[in-house]
Amino acid sequence: MTTILPKEFYEKYDTVTLSKKLLGCTMVHESPEGRTSGIIVETEAYLSNDPACHAYRKKSARNAAMFEDAGISYVYLIYGMYHCFNIVSGDKDVGEAVLVRALEPVEGIELMQKRRGTTQLKNLCSGPAKLVKAMGITPEFNFLPVYDDEFYCIPPKDENFEIVTTTRIGITQGADLLYRFYIKGNKFVSKLG
Repeated sequence: MTTILPKEFYEKYDTVTLSKKLLGCTMVHESPEGRTSGIIVETEAYLSNDPACHAYRKKSARNAAMFEDAGISYVYLIYGMYHCFNIVSGDKDVGEAVLVRALEPVEGIELMQKRRGTTQLKNLCSGPAKLVKAMGITPEFNFLPVYDDEFYCIPPKDENFEIVTTTRIGITQGADLLYRFYIKGNKFVSKLG
């Protein structure tokens, strides 16, 4: 029997702590095409008082999911063509989330390769837009819980790893904040350093 991380898991931690606690957890999508899963190996925290956070200014149609309860999906479009997947964190109406930046592919690798159009295992989920495509996450996932029967996370099988804390990637505001976390030595991380 699979132990799905419950809503209470996401509610229990502040955003920075949750970003670290998600490392090593396995994200699973049971889609009509088949099951895909990957170990979360890299995350970024986005806090309400952080200028890089979508919720920094105010609630809008784009970021509304960020103001929901912890454990809700927040999916948004970047560069007009790629989607990123986040897990809402913190209290309701605060506007915080954890960006899932990279996964280590575990199950459904052939399906992931088909979705991504590549056979390079290391490149399948080594970035936020890549993992969204590989896992079959769509804009319709916005506002969905990360603890239902079709889309969920399970606890780490192995917690014997070191966490690297560093600056986030691809942002201009809040770029000096140490809100990016990854599993040291994991080859599926999007970018070291």
